Amino acid sequence: MAVYTQVSDAQLAAFLGQYDIGRLVSCKGIAEGVENSNFLLQTEQGMFILTLYEKRVAAHDLPFFIGLMDHLAHKGFVCPLPVRMKNGDALGELSGRPAAIVTFLEGMGVKEPSADHCRMAGETLARLHLAGEEFAIRRKNALDPSGWRPLAQNAGARADAVEPGLAALIADEMAFHDAHWPTDLPTGVIHADFFKDNVFFLNDALSGVIDFYFACNDMFAYDLAITVNAWCFDGALRFESDKAKAMIEGYQSVRMLGDAEKLAFGTLCRGAALRFLLTRLNDWLDVPTGALVMPHDPKEFSERLRFFRDNSIDRLMGLV
Repeated sequence: MAVYTQVSDAQLAAFLGQYDIGRLVSCKGIAEGVENSNFLLQTEQGMFILTLYEKRVAAHDLPFFIGLMDHLAHKGFVCPLPVRMKNGDALGELSGRPAAIVTFLEGMGVKEPSADHCRMAGETLARLHLAGEEFAIRRKNALDPSGWRPLAQNAGARADAVEPGLAALIADEMAFHDAHWPTDLPTGVIHADFFKDNVFFLNDALSGVIDFYFACNDMFAYDLAITVNAWCFDGALRFESDKAKAMIEGYQSVRMLGDAEKLAFGTLCRGAALRFLLTRLNDWLDVPTGALVMPHDPKEFSERLRFFRDNSIDRLMGLV
């Protein structure tokens, strides 16, 4: 989440007039994240999130995102529910951007998760994978290995200004995944951004999942690999195997990994680290002028990438 596009009072009032959510009490921009412009709305009827879609979110993908949240919510999975306008539409336009309002979820992300948090996250990710099985709309992962190459090319030699030797690391990893990326694992709807700030807890229980704007159809085990990357390193970027084991145990308590998924898991973790290294690197190098945005440090993922390159994660996790 972030704020790239400013909204005037008059524009917001006209937009909210299309909804039955009561009079606006307050509106506050949300600075975290790097993808869309987000605002916390308080109206007479409660709290809502207003999102203006921009940057990597293509307008033709919005029916997938909105429809997926509707589908998951009606399957009993706790996530934001799109709020429909008086005319029944869930998507509108505000300040020249596609825009939507979704319900507000109670809770907050945990910055330093315990093994129990990780176990609950793994369970919930597996439930998401199962709940999405009957969702009819499909969306290709725009950030699969074919989407990494233009990001690597855009960064190019500039990567070395962020970290010496980073350009060579990226080139070597791109070559590795060209040769070794799996293509025959179980697939379905994945979240693809199951980071700690997108998973809420309340009173020591997992209360919901937000931010489905990278969701797509891809390998389930890849989604789990992304989540291990996001949750299982401490503040000094040391791998925490107890948390990773708890996460995988939680996942498998709901959906068992197949033998091929287990064998490929190290490669998937390595690829997940490269994917977030590349997107964070491009965000770091190309922050829009004047944006209220907090780009993430790409070096956090170059460290993760080196760890997964140099260690057999599937053996550390007892998967093989």
